[in-house]
Amino acid sequence: MNAPASIMPLLDWEAAAVQREEAGGKGWQLGKLARYGLPVPDGFVIPASVCRAMQSLDHLPDGLVAQLEGELARRGWHDTPLAVRSSATMEDSEQASFAGIHLSRLNVTGIDALADAVREVWASLWTPQAAAYRARFGIADSEAAMAVVVMPLLPAKAAGIAFSCDPRSGRDDHILIHAHWGLGESLVAGEADGDEYRLQEDLLDTRLSLLDKRIGSKARKTVLRSEGGTLTVETPGTEAARQVLDDAQALALGELVRDAASALDFGRPFYDIEWVWDGERFWLVQARPVTAMARNTYPALANQPTIWSTGNTRDVMPLPMSALDWSGVRRLVNELLEAGYRHAGYPLLPGGQRAGMHHGRLYLNLSLLMWEAWDGFGVAPKIINEMAGGYQPEISVPPNRLRDRLRRLPYFIRYAKSTGPVRKHAVEAAAKARALAAEWKRAPVPANIPEFIDTLLTRTRIVRAQKELGLMQGSGGASLSMLIEALEKHLPGEAYTMAAALLAGGEPSVTAQQGYDLMALAETAARFPEVRAWLTQPQRDDNWWRKLDGSHPFRQAFAAFLDTYGHRGVYESYWRHPRWHEAPGYLLDNIAGLLGTRVSEVRARQAQAREQAWRKVRAAMPWRARLALKFFVESAIRDSNQRELARSTYSAMSDAMRPSLLHLGRDLAARGALARPEHIFELTLPEIVLAAQGRIPPAGVARRTADRLAQRAYWESAPGPDVIQVDGPAVALAPATATKSGNVRIGVAVGAGVARGVARVIRHPDEGTRLGQGEILVAPSTDPAWTPLFLKAGGLVMETGGYLSHGAIVAREFAIPAVVNIPGILSEIRDGDVIEVDGSSGRVTLPDQGP
Repeated sequence: MNAPASIMPLLDWEAAAVQREEAGGKGWQLGKLARYGLPVPDGFVIPASVCRAMQSLDHLPDGLVAQLEGELARRGWHDTPLAVRSSATMEDSEQASFAGIHLSRLNVTGIDALADAVREVWASLWTPQAAAYRARFGIADSEAAMAVVVMPLLPAKAAGIAFSCDPRSGRDDHILIHAHWGLGESLVAGEADGDEYRLQEDLLDTRLSLLDKRIGSKARKTVLRSEGGTLTVETPGTEAARQVLDDAQALALGELVRDAASALDFGRPFYDIEWVWDGERFWLVQARPVTAMARNTYPALANQPTIWSTGNTRDVMPLPMSALDWSGVRRLVNELLEAGYRHAGYPLLPGGQRAGMHHGRLYLNLSLLMWEAWDGFGVAPKIINEMAGGYQPEISVPPNRLRDRLRRLPYFIRYAKSTGPVRKHAVEAAAKARALAAEWKRAPVPANIPEFIDTLLTRTRIVRAQKELGLMQGSGGASLSMLIEALEKHLPGEAYTMAAALLAGGEPSVTAQQGYDLMALAETAARFPEVRAWLTQPQRDDNWWRKLDGSHPFRQAFAAFLDTYGHRGVYESYWRHPRWHEAPGYLLDNIAGLLGTRVSEVRARQAQAREQAWRKVRAAMPWRARLALKFFVESAIRDSNQRELARSTYSAMSDAMRPSLLHLGRDLAARGALARPEHIFELTLPEIVLAAQGRIPPAGVARRTADRLAQRAYWESAPGPDVIQVDGPAVALAPATATKSGNVRIGVAVGAGVARGVARVIRHPDEGTRLGQGEILVAPSTDPAWTPLFLKAGGLVMETGGYLSHGAIVAREFAIPAVVNIPGILSEIRDGDVIEVDGSSGRVTLPDQGP
C-alpha cells in the first residue's frame, strides 16, 4: 500500500501478521488468522505509530485521510458498511484482554464517517476506564498506543463467541459456543440471551461430538444494521423458537474454532473467538487468548500452585516438540498415567490434564500426580518427587489417618485383581500390537483421500486404545515404590542403592536385550576382516552390508536385528526422527565401537552386584521380610521390563504409520502446501485431515509449518526451566543446583557400585563414538538410543532423571554405577577429567580444580 511521506503505510493482513507493535493485538491476531488460511474478511489496519504521532484528535492528518480515501476507492468500499475496531498494542494478549474497554464503531459508511470513527476509537484509549484497566495490570500510559482495524460489516444471520476450551471449568477437551441471531454485539456485551453448545474432543481420534446444548429463552434480541449504527429488536417468533445453529453447524463451527486456536498456538490452543454466519459460511472477526481460565483440579489442590516439571520427561522427549508430537502426547500421557487408577476404581478428575507444553517441551503436572498417588494409594509426595527427579516442590497433603488407610483398601484390592491378568498376558498383548503394526506396514497406501483419512484416524484410535500397553507404560512405578519402602524399613538410607543392585541382571528388558544382541552383532562382525574394515571406514557406505552374499552371517544377523529393533531410533518419540531401518548409520557406528567387548563381562558384573546385595539383605532382614522382598524384586523387574516393552511397542506402531504420513506429505508438497514431505509432522492431527481434504489453503499450510519450524529453532536455542510453578501467571523457578560438598556432587543413586575413570561428556547419542571402553558416560539425559553406550560405559552420570527414567532402568539392568539428577553437572565436568561415581551413595567426586 502506498502512503504519502511522513505517514506510515496502512497494513494489509499479511503485513499485520508480522508487525504486532504496529497492528495492535486485534489486528495482529486477524493478520495471523488470514496468514494461516482461516476465513477472515478482507481488511486493513491503521498502524499504531500514526496514533502515537498525533498531537490532537480534533482532525486527522491530511495524509492519513488521503490514504483512507484511496484505500476505500481501491477496494470499492465507499458505500460499504464498515466495522471500525480498536486494536491497542497491549490488548488481546495472554495477560490482558481489554475486552469492552476500548471503543468499536459498526455500520460506518463513507470517508467522513470513517474519519470520525477513527478519532473516536483513538480517543477511547484515554477514557478513565481504559486508564484504570492499564493501571490494574501495571501498564504505563506511555506504553499505550492504538491501531485501528477497518473491515466490512458482514451481513450477519447469526453471530457469537466461541471458546476453544471451557474457561469456566478449565476443561481443555471441551469447546464452548455461544450463538445469537443477527450481529453478536448484544451477546458480547451481555445484553441478550443466546444459545450455548458444548462440544467434546474424542480423546482417541480427536473427532468432535456435541456433548450438550442449551437453547436461550424465547424473549431474545436480534442486532441488525441500521443507518448510522446498529439497532436491537425483538427476535421474530419463528427464529426465537428454534436453535440458532443446527447440530451440524455447531460441529462445523467447533472444528473451525479448534483449527484457528491451533494455528495461532498449537502448544496452548485456548482462544476466545468472535464469529459471524452470513447464511453461507462462517467468518472469524476476532481472536484473543483466554485470560481467565479456571483451574481444573482436585479440591485439595485448589489453593496450592500447580507444579510443572520435566523431571522424568527429559528422558523421553528432551527436545522441543512438533505440532504432531504434541497433538498425540497431549492426550496419550493422560491415558498412560490414568491406567492404573482406572483399574483401581479411583475417581479420577474428569478432563484432568497431566501433560503441558512450555518452551516447546513436555512437562508433567506433578501436583496432580502427587495428589492421586497420595489420595489413592497413600504414596507420599516425597516418593513421587524422587521418582521424578527430586528437585521439585511438593504439595501439602493431610495426615495419613486410619480411616484414610481403610478407605484406600478397596483401591488396592481392585488394582491387584484387575491388573494381575493384564500383567500375566502383557507379552502376548505387545506381540499382538506388534503384529498389527507389521500388517499396517505391509498394507498399501490408501488410494484416495477419504480412505486415507479413515485409515489414519482408525489407526490413531487403535494406538491410543491400547489399554494393556497403557498400564504397562504408565504404572511401572508401583512395585518399585513398594520394594524401596520394604528396604527402607530394614536398611534406612540405603533403599535406592540396594534396589539397584537387587534388580541387576534379572530377566532382560527388551532394551537390554537389544544391547546384548548388538554386542553379539559386534562379535559376528569381528570374525570377518572385510566387515571390520567397512565398519571402521571414515566415509562408510551404510548400505554396503546389503551387497554381501545372502548367506553371509553378518548380513543375516544385521537384517534380523533390524527386523526386531529397526522401528527404534535416536529420540524415537519424535515423529520427525527417522528410525534405524531407515537410517542405520548410528547402529553401525555402535557396532564398530563394541568390537572387542564381551557380554560375559557384563553378566559377571551383574552377578557380583546382585550377590553382594542379597548377602546384605540376609544379614539385615528376617526371613519373612526376605520372602516379601523377593516378591517385590520379581514384581519390580517384571514391571520395569513391561514398561520398556510397552515403549518399544508404541514405537513400532508409530513407525508403521510414518510411511503413509510421508506419502501424504509428498502429495501436499506437490500441491505447494509443504516445502518438504517431512514437514507434515509440523501439523496437528486435525490439521493433517483438513489439509488432506483441501480445507486449509496450501499457502496457509505452508505458512503454518514455516512459522513453526522457526519457532522450534528458537526453542532449541533457549531451553526452558526444569520446573514451572503456576499460581496465576506461570513462574519459572530458579534452576535447581546440585547438592555440593567440596568437590563432591550428590544426586540420586540408581546403579550400585563404584567406578573411577575418564569422564566423557556426550550431549547427543551421535557423539557416542567418542566414548571409550570403561569411560564414565556423562550425559544430559538418555533414551533407548543411548543403550549401546551403556555397554561400554564404566559408569553413568546424568544431569536429569529419576528412579523411573530410562537411564536408571538400564543402568540397574547392566549393573553400572550410576548417579542421576545432578543439575548443572555438564558444565562442571570437563571432557577427559578423572572422576569417581559412587552408585551406592549417589556421590560424584570431581577432580580438584586448579586456579
